[in-house]
Amino acid sequence: MRFQGKVAVVTGAAAGIGRCVSEMLVAEGAQVCAVDIADIPYENAAVQPYRLDVSDSEAARAFFEFMTEKYGRIDILVNNAGITRDAMTYKMADEQWDLVMNVNLKGVFNLTRQIGPFMERQGSGAIVNISSVVAEFGNIGQANYAATKSAIYGLTKTWAKEFARKGAAVRVNAVSPGYTLTDILSTVPQDLLNKFATQTMLGRLAYPEEIAKAIVFLASDDASYITGHNLSVNGGMRL
Repeated sequence: MRFQGKVAVVTGAAAGIGRCVSEMLVAEGAQVCAVDIADIPYENAAVQPYRLDVSDSEAARAFFEFMTEKYGRIDILVNNAGITRDAMTYKMADEQWDLVMNVNLKGVFNLTRQIGPFMERQGSGAIVNISSVVAEFGNIGQANYAATKSAIYGLTKTWAKEFARKGAAVRVNAVSPGYTLTDILSTVPQDLLNKFATQTMLGRLAYPEEIAKAIVFLASDDASYITGHNLSVNGGMRL
């Protein structure tokens, strides 16, 4: 019960990695606010569903106020919400670029600019930002997605310094998942998925639970001396 008495916020929590993280945190004692723009199918007294468009700054501020009024503390933030709108660069429309930027990057900023300073005042907290193997290696047709996930590295390093600068035990880390069997891969042709699998040392794609375990580790006190770090969980991905 590593998270007994702790309060966690997980974005993109309706399915996939976010749902796995939420379930693991609850299983170890946390109160979890599961955030998503979609319906959240939880039936657990320890889970507070909350519909939120993370790219909406005012809505994010209202969500923060809701959290502090309801719980009085926030110990964990997992910035997991993310989308893809793939196209070759010369075909990519402004709408595709802007939407991915707004959700994957501005959304992370919107939540963290409220919760990070709160954790600093609180004196402790753990933030885990979800990047991607695409940030490390790039990917054809994903210039927008790669740009946002690469930017997560810079935010992670910066926030690890900012929120701990006055001595608060606030840790900020990132996890870069490899290709994972979630809905976000549903539009990827099977031959490409097979190719990605052969590019890993383990010869397969990841299961959401495997990524979630790494996230939960960084959110826990087991990682109490880890901050400003990016943990690649990609099965030994190589070009």
